[in-house]
Amino acid sequence: MTHTTTDRPTGSTGSTGGAIVPVLAFAGIVVAVMQTLLVPVIQDLPQLLSTSPSNATWVLTSTLLSGAVATPIMGRLGDLYGKRRLLIASLSVMVVGALISALTSDLLTMIVGRTLQGFAMGAIPLGIGLMRDMLPLQKLPSAMALMSSSIGVGGGLALPLAALIAQHSDWHALFYGAAGLGALAIVLTLLVVPESRMRAEGTFDVLGAIGLSAGLVLFLLPITKGSDWGWTSATTLGLFGASATVLLLWGVLELRLKAPLVDLRTTARPAVLFTNLASIMVGVSFYVVSLVLPQLLQLPTSTGYGLGQSMVMAGLIVAPLGLTMMFTAPVYARLSAKYGPKVTLILGLLIIAIGYGAGLGLMSAAWQSLVIAVVLGAGIGLAYSSLPALIVGAVPASETGAANGLNTLMRSIGTSVSSAVIGMVLAHTANHVDGVAIPTMHGFRVSFLIATGAVAVGLLLALFLPGQRPGSGLRLRASSEEGAAPGLDSGFRGRVLDADGAPVARAKVTLIDRRGRQAGATLSGLDGSYALAVPAEGAYVLAARASGHGPHASSATHAGDDEPVDVDLSLPGETVSA
Repeated sequence: MTHTTTDRPTGSTGSTGGAIVPVLAFAGIVVAVMQTLLVPVIQDLPQLLSTSPSNATWVLTSTLLSGAVATPIMGRLGDLYGKRRLLIASLSVMVVGALISALTSDLLTMIVGRTLQGFAMGAIPLGIGLMRDMLPLQKLPSAMALMSSSIGVGGGLALPLAALIAQHSDWHALFYGAAGLGALAIVLTLLVVPESRMRAEGTFDVLGAIGLSAGLVLFLLPITKGSDWGWTSATTLGLFGASATVLLLWGVLELRLKAPLVDLRTTARPAVLFTNLASIMVGVSFYVVSLVLPQLLQLPTSTGYGLGQSMVMAGLIVAPLGLTMMFTAPVYARLSAKYGPKVTLILGLLIIAIGYGAGLGLMSAAWQSLVIAVVLGAGIGLAYSSLPALIVGAVPASETGAANGLNTLMRSIGTSVSSAVIGMVLAHTANHVDGVAIPTMHGFRVSFLIATGAVAVGLLLALFLPGQRPGSGLRLRASSEEGAAPGLDSGFRGRVLDADGAPVARAKVTLIDRRGRQAGATLSGLDGSYALAVPAEGAYVLAARASGHGPHASSATHAGDDEPVDVDLSLPGETVSA
């Protein structure tokens, strides 16, 4: 029996299958709302919480730090114990945190609530992992693009809504609204999204999680507080040094473990390494526009360059940034199918560069800010959409959650660096009138130039990414644990069947070379499909085993060309080779 389909292994999603993508995307948007929820009241936080401005910034910093820590950890836990389960857990912690914040005006309690809200950032990589596990290959690019862009979509859409609520209601209503959205996302996920059966082998690396968390906190803390403490202060430099030491020791530990929190060898692959580095630059460029345009729009016209818009109008003018990112997802899918995600990433970065370059001369009217937001939204949408496809195409399915969690972390680091650097630039170029710091047009333009420079670095990094042949689409990589898919260019593929010809899910298929060494392994999908890449041409043995079935092995030969060889395996029974 020969099986030659190129459909991706997937389980039945029932009548609700078409709703999986919008539900997961909605969860991602809800999570992203947490990042910009307090932007409209950020200047009033010291008064609202009866504290100093430096202490009030912890309300924002705590969310950033917990999100950075939770993202790779929740991704790995999802790979091990179920992505849907951990997605619901992330959203539940966020709802609890939002309710805590809604019921207090005490600084310490507010920081606790905001810290819990940050844990929801793990929902982004978990959603991408669920999509990979369940969706047909042809639907995967646009779905992952929408999920990846939800970070920007949620942030952009939250600004006008949060401004409207803050302007006409008690500011605690922001948190009640966030809790309601989180609860709705949980209910929809429970009703619509099935649990993935894909699991990574091994146990959770507790020591690695502690090490990574400590290293990230030590690194991000001086970035977010450096302008307050002084960039050359002993505290700032000491924390950077401690971060480097902890992360170095953590890396040594991870390389020695059989089941690490983050597989650094996989992370060092060019496709993963340069994608993650480019992600930092995309994160920098995204946050610059989020910081600059609202301030420019709300500055009074008496400054000579301010546009005199209300808080709500400023949010509405910037909102198309997120909307354009959302509508870019289907465009990305078509472009990626034809040219590959590397080309779409480069195209997105070029559009961002054009947007910031044009923005240097388009700061004198509100409609010009709208144009900038739309152009940058299109570019950032394409860039963000490309990142998960590049990661998923380079890592095993068993590492999808952790790998995308690390990629999301890289974007968060980019936004953190952007926030610190742009904040410092605007502060140092501001005019001080009666003790009030007023940002200047010079500061805004320098910020746009910094964003353009970050995009240029991102373009250079993207050029080092391994290329894909046009039309190859999204390719999913075989694993030593599981997760190949028939987007294979060269190797063996087929199905594992029982004696009656029914598919056998999660059968372990091992590829053995002529010297008796393991050359690869995978788990069959829910329809019995498997795919394995070959390291070189020659004769191999394909061995299959599954619980409740007898083992089976069969020899097969690959000629080394670009065509996969179709081999179906029976447990027990004969092998039929095409």
